[in-house]
Amino acid sequence: MTADQFRALALSLPEAVEQAHMCHPDFRVGGKIFATLWLDLAHGMVKLSPADQAEFCRALPNVFQPVKGAWGKSGCTQVALKSAKKSILWPAMVAAWKNVAPAKLADEFKE
Repeated sequence: MTADQFRALALSLPEAVEQAHMCHPDFRVGGKIFATLWLDLAHGMVKLSPADQAEFCRALPNVFQPVKGAWGKSGCTQVALKSAKKSILWPAMVAAWKNVAPAKLADEFKE
């Protein structure tokens, strides 16, 4: 997966917008960040629940790793873009989006 493909996937979710935070692109819904692209464009981040993070990292450790430090403990999960495919990343991206989306919007979303 490329950085442009990651971006397109994030922006395909309802009401997702791209902004910038700490000098790198981020993707938000309802003003809250659910994903970011790192400056190296080789990695992204999805903001999962700790339970979802554990599941994705266990199942696909070559794609998903907790971000180091407190951010990782709260669910921020690094994505190795080179190892990711749309079919692998899409469920994590949706989970991250639902994690921060307004409840009504998340409830109305049909994959």
